[in-house]
Amino acid sequence: MGRTSTARERLLDAACGLMLSRGYGTIGVAEICARADVRKGSFYHFFESKQALTIEAINAHWASQRAGWVATLRGDGPAEDRLERFFLDQAAAQHTARTQNGAVNGCLFGNLALEMSTQDAVVQGRLAEVFDEQIDLVHATLTEAAEQGAVPAPAADRETARAVLAQLEGMVMFAKLANDPSVLDGLWAQASRLLRS
Repeated sequence: MGRTSTARERLLDAACGLMLSRGYGTIGVAEICARADVRKGSFYHFFESKQALTIEAINAHWASQRAGWVATLRGDGPAEDRLERFFLDQAAAQHTARTQNGAVNGCLFGNLALEMSTQDAVVQGRLAEVFDEQIDLVHATLTEAAEQGAVPAPAADRETARAVLAQLEGMVMFAKLANDPSVLDGLWAQASRLLRS
């Protein structure tokens, strides 16, 4: 029986890592292949273009992250506690990245959205779908928190969920800019104030 190839997964991992650390525009197929230890010809066996790889990298990254978002935001305990845990987890991930890699990488989706918003409609569309899913998850948890009396009812709408997510994305961007994850240390307190303003 033949050996199962991991080339496709290695290409996706390499693309995610390079896009997180350096962005989309500065990396090419050859560098992705070198990082993945995959021949360039094999790249085109799996992906028709760098754009196609990018869409699949976004999908793979979100599938991995979404599981954590769902586990936290739809988990046990009061909804407000789950929201707090979610924000603390996001800050902790940036602290871990800084410790392990020497840099705050930020958010793959936010990084790509900032870099590619006017360059590639296909990637832009997929990123918009991911952000919509994220907003929906936060919105559902805010609705529960309002039903439990933890946040005011007006804070349980989708626009507030979008604002809360924007607070997270913006602060992650500032942490990346400063290469300092401590920028995120007050993230939950800031989000909590936003919910009560």
